[in-house]
Amino acid sequence: MDTAWFLEVLQEEGRLLADAAERAGADAAVPACPGWRVRDLVRHTGVVHRWATAFVANGHTAPRPMGEQPGLDGPELVVWYREGHRRLVDTLAGAAPDVECFTFLPGPPSALAFWARRQAHETTVHRFDAESARGGTPSPIAADLAVDGVDELLRGFHARPRSRVRTRTPRVLRVRATDADAVWTVRLSREPPVTTRDAAGHAECELTGTAEQLYLALWNRTPVPTVTGNPELAALWRETSAVV
Repeated sequence: MDTAWFLEVLQEEGRLLADAAERAGADAAVPACPGWRVRDLVRHTGVVHRWATAFVANGHTAPRPMGEQPGLDGPELVVWYREGHRRLVDTLAGAAPDVECFTFLPGPPSALAFWARRQAHETTVHRFDAESARGGTPSPIAADLAVDGVDELLRGFHARPRSRVRTRTPRVLRVRATDADAVWTVRLSREPPVTTRDAAGHAECELTGTAEQLYLALWNRTPVPTVTGNPELAALWRETSAVV
């Protein structure tokens, strides 16, 4: 999965998000984001897209705050979103492979790879939100994309000191995809979780499902498909894993 592949994902998922927002209407509730309406979702994602674009386009090497949300609504808001999404895709597609700028997760080999991957997943999750608000069956998420997204979440976001998924004594959670060669062992303690791509050792609890089901469940969009063993760890994830 290279940068070009992530850009294809980002382009399609952004289009689907905008289409779903138009059909749902700005005032539709977003089921997975309590208190949010579609206008909040579109404003948030549009601001994130512009924030990411600025790092790559301007070579900012230090963290920067996100911009203010626009005072737009309805069709004008969706047009604003589409413009920012297009600018993000074009900026990433035209950037030098060795562009230097701020990133905030371990893993990708370059800043460009980081931002293409991060925005592909950011947009995919929020596209699911928009389609859920629209009603009907959301578009599927390919297994390879979902596996990568689980990996980014477990070995990227929750490897950071700010992860709140902690336990007083060491405990082990396993995550296993049923439709892909992918399994993760998450070791919990008073420190940030340590996740490896293996099935080593005994796990107190295992979360099992298709890669798509796990992707959505671990981002707290849908329930965990199957929980084997101690359900306390599944509940702990639900209660403490929100990314901050």
